Amino acid sequence: MIVTIIQPAYLPWLGYFHRISCADIHVVLDHVQIDKNSKTKFANRNKIRTPQGWSWLTVPIKTKGKSGELELNAIEIDQEASWKEKHWQTIKTCYSKAPFFKQNASFFEEIYSKNWLHLCDLNAAITEYLLQHAFQIVTPSLTSSSMNLTQQKDDLILEICLQLKATQYISGPFGREYLDKDKFNKAGIEVIYHDYNHPTYTQLFQEFEPYMSAIDLLFNTGPDAMSILKKDQILK
Repeated sequence: MIVTIIQPAYLPWLGYFHRISCADIHVVLDHVQIDKNSKTKFANRNKIRTPQGWSWLTVPIKTKGKSGELELNAIEIDQEASWKEKHWQTIKTCYSKAPFFKQNASFFEEIYSKNWLHLCDLNAAITEYLLQHAFQIVTPSLTSSSMNLTQQKDDLILEICLQLKATQYISGPFGREYLDKDKFNKAGIEVIYHDYNHPTYTQLFQEFEPYMSAIDLLFNTGPDAMSILKKDQILK
C-alpha cells in the first residue's frame, strides 16, 4: 500500500497531482494548522502565467482573532472581499486564447460564481475537477479529519501510514527536514521522496515559467496534460 499525505491547496501545481498519481491512496491533511511559511504556503494561493511572467491569485481568509487556531478544514473565506470576480477575470484575461480554455471555462466560471464559506470546500472542488478532467487520476482520497488521529508532526504522518497499513510513504522533498526515517523503517514503511522534475510545454507567452498552477498545463495542452505531467519522473 503506497500512501501520500498532502495539505489541501488552492489551484495546485503539477507536482501535487503527480505525487497523488503515484500513490494507492491520498490523504488530504486537512485537520492541521495552516502553513505560514512563505515558501510552502499554498492553502489559499497559487501562481498563474501572465504576459509579464506570473502572478499570485490569493483567496482572502478570516484571520482576525484566530491566530494559532487556523485548522485547514475550518478556515473561512473572507466574504467581504471581492476576490471571486478578480480571480475569474484574471484567469480569463490570461488564458482566453489558450487552446483548451473554452473546453474548461464553464467549470471555472461556475466555481467563481458560487458563494464559498470554507476554503477547504473550494479547494476540494477545484482539485477534484483537475484530478478527473485534466489528468484522469483515479487514486482514492480521504481526509485526515475523518480519521481518529492523536499525534503531531512526523508522528502524525506515521500514525496515518500505520492506520492505512502502508508499506511505502511518498513524502514531499521537505520531508527530509523533519521525518525520522528510523521510525518508519522500524514500522516496516519505506519512505520515498518526491522530487518532481518539472516538465516544459508550450505556454501562451514567451520564456517558459515553471511552477504555475496546473490550470496552466490544462488550458495549454488539454488531453496531452497527463503524459506531460508524468514525463521523465523518477521516485527516489
